[in-house]
Amino acid sequence: MIPRSALLTALAVLTLTIPLSAAALWSTTDAPETQATDAHWAKDVTPEWMSAHMDLELPDSAHSAKAAYDTTSRFDTGLLTFTLTRAEAKQFLKGHPPEGKWLTPSPYQPTPPDHDFTHLGLAEPESLRTGTRYGDICPTANECVSLWAHDYAPTRTRIYVRAHYEPGISPTALLTIFSSSAHTSARSSRALFFGSACSTTSRCSRKP
Repeated sequence: MIPRSALLTALAVLTLTIPLSAAALWSTTDAPETQATDAHWAKDVTPEWMSAHMDLELPDSAHSAKAAYDTTSRFDTGLLTFTLTRAEAKQFLKGHPPEGKWLTPSPYQPTPPDHDFTHLGLAEPESLRTGTRYGDICPTANECVSLWAHDYAPTRTRIYVRAHYEPGISPTALLTIFSSSAHTSARSSRALFFGSACSTTSRCSRKP
């Protein structure tokens, strides 16, 4: 007969071992699927280059312009942000109407994890609940991006733009071409090397 003290010891070992084994199993199966391990931020991406890549003009009056380009094995992400006066922002948005209508955030809308605009030292636009409107806009028939406008001060508005692209093509080799070319030449070069950009709007046929 097995002594009672030995049984209690065996049960205690099992109680400690099973949760550890389950945690180890989760970390080797689920974790790689939820965390991108191949993300890479391209160097020397300028607002002018990103603007040309999106086919979306950067207003001459824009301040605090920033841009970034993230490459992964699933899809690439282009980011562009700048500030305008309220009046300038109104004119800019009037020239770029959304597909449908401008939307406002819901208080129950989930907050995304920090990643995209956090790289530029800003909050993610989806986390901004007050003074924000957003929608998908199409600068051209085949170019669609997601845009947020945030009235962050009584007289200022920050514009956030995000676009997704097909994976596997780094913009690094083309940065010199874009920095030394006119906007129209940049658009032609971008179309040749990158193809069309799109977000989640139905007019974009090439989705990540």
